[in-house]
Amino acid sequence: MIPKADILIVGGGLGGVAAALAACRAGRAVVLTEETDWLGGQLTSQAVPPDEHPWVEQFGTTASYRQLREGIRQFYRQWYPLRAEALALTDLNPGAGRVSKLCHEPRVALAVIEAMLAPHRAAGRLTVLTDHRPVAAEADNDVVRSVTLEHRQDNGRQITVSARYVIDATETGELLDLAGVEHVVGAEARSAYDEPHAPDEAQPLNQQGITVCFALSHHEGEDHTVERPADYDFWRAYRPDFWPGPLLGFQAPDPRSLESVPRTFEPNPELDPLAVSADQSADAGDKELWGFRRILARKLHRPGAFDSDITLVNWPLNDYWLKPLVGAGAETGAQAVAGARQLSLSVLYWLQTEAPRQDGGTGFPGLRPRPDVTGTPDGLAKAPYVRESRRIEAVTTVTEHDVAIDLVGPYGGTEYRDSVGVGNYRIDLHPSTGGDNYIDIGSVPFEIPLGALVPRRVRNLLPAGKNIGTTHITNGCYRLHPVEWNIGEVAGALAAHCLAEDVEPHQVQAEDKRFEEFARGLDRAGVQRHWPDVRGY
Repeated sequence: MIPKADILIVGGGLGGVAAALAACRAGRAVVLTEETDWLGGQLTSQAVPPDEHPWVEQFGTTASYRQLREGIRQFYRQWYPLRAEALALTDLNPGAGRVSKLCHEPRVALAVIEAMLAPHRAAGRLTVLTDHRPVAAEADNDVVRSVTLEHRQDNGRQITVSARYVIDATETGELLDLAGVEHVVGAEARSAYDEPHAPDEAQPLNQQGITVCFALSHHEGEDHTVERPADYDFWRAYRPDFWPGPLLGFQAPDPRSLESVPRTFEPNPELDPLAVSADQSADAGDKELWGFRRILARKLHRPGAFDSDITLVNWPLNDYWLKPLVGAGAETGAQAVAGARQLSLSVLYWLQTEAPRQDGGTGFPGLRPRPDVTGTPDGLAKAPYVRESRRIEAVTTVTEHDVAIDLVGPYGGTEYRDSVGVGNYRIDLHPSTGGDNYIDIGSVPFEIPLGALVPRRVRNLLPAGKNIGTTHITNGCYRLHPVEWNIGEVAGALAAHCLAEDVEPHQVQAEDKRFEEFARGLDRAGVQRHWPDVRGY
């Protein structure tokens, strides 16, 4: 049976989940689809611990995002054998990773997301279609009428869902392409917005690299060496022009200075994880690889509960940038994903067989890939971590002039009449398919303008993630977990509001009285729309 919907949300990542929660809270019938069998996107199927700003424990997120974070912590408190000192922490960091104050396993985030959605599924407001990907969309008169979805495993079975509002929460902005919504891919020319870090000419196929993450534990004296990957010889010899040595090595550029810096790798260090501090404004934390994205710290638990930490490999070594994911055709995109998988498998094999050890030896055969953590046969994430999407041509485009410290000063930044949220992160662009090295520059705590969520022409499609009106440059700070959640929550709330008030998004954004009415609803829901007096970094 084809489900009925007021609002169709295509893509079950963080933005899609937040959009579904907001729309369901407003009493709307929602269909939420997801290409994999796990909801949660970056946190789950892509296996990326959250990248967050340094004030996340105090302010700078929506109330529902804080609920997600606290739910994850509470899961560990209730079900894991935490030692007393860890159990007592209000700011428990289960993995004691340095990238975030809340590093955790993908399955725990999945369990909490499912729990948050469960009441709406039970009430019949929410229908979830996993293993479905969009393959077509029908649009006319500036309105998207329906989206056709294909089941990934059921012999290509297709269904077509119609809804009054459609939200594109896909990782790559697929609906923008399928529905003919005006959008931008890759890097804009400097002439477009006069951004200092933009190229002289537009480069649509110049996009940030993708990463296929994977989980590892280490068991000294055991041998878990995987089969030699098919492309290992290529990756073992590969040395980018802008890299200080082979990509498969512990020497890599510092993203902020581009100086060559050694990384260290020591599985299961003896340091008490309670001594670990995660504050990227003080220290990026990426020089010690094992602890950088550790998602389970064995020494936080009672002795003997775990014989190894679990760490998540999302390092300079396994960023893939040889082919673009979007804009060059489906075949090229599939080749990019396949290439990224081969690179990650090659990193794993290199770590097990050739990586230099601190004791003078080579290889860590005790490294064990963890398919039980990622929900896959090989321990690689279900989906690649996608940093850059197609982006709508929006009523408002956020540019480098709105957020870069060098341009606005540490307390500057654009304040928007129509702010619907906040975020903060450095402008962090990873090496790209156009041959660019890292672009990692200071930014200020920023606002999210509603105009960045409103397409210039189409009246009933809203973006809910990295596909809002940013540029190739500013996507680097608007693409992180709490911002994606905030964008999705606003998209879901806006669609529900427009249905209730019989207005369109363009009217809500443009007319002060209509926007103020919508903003009051966001305020009641705990969506922070402005920052206190804090300094960028």
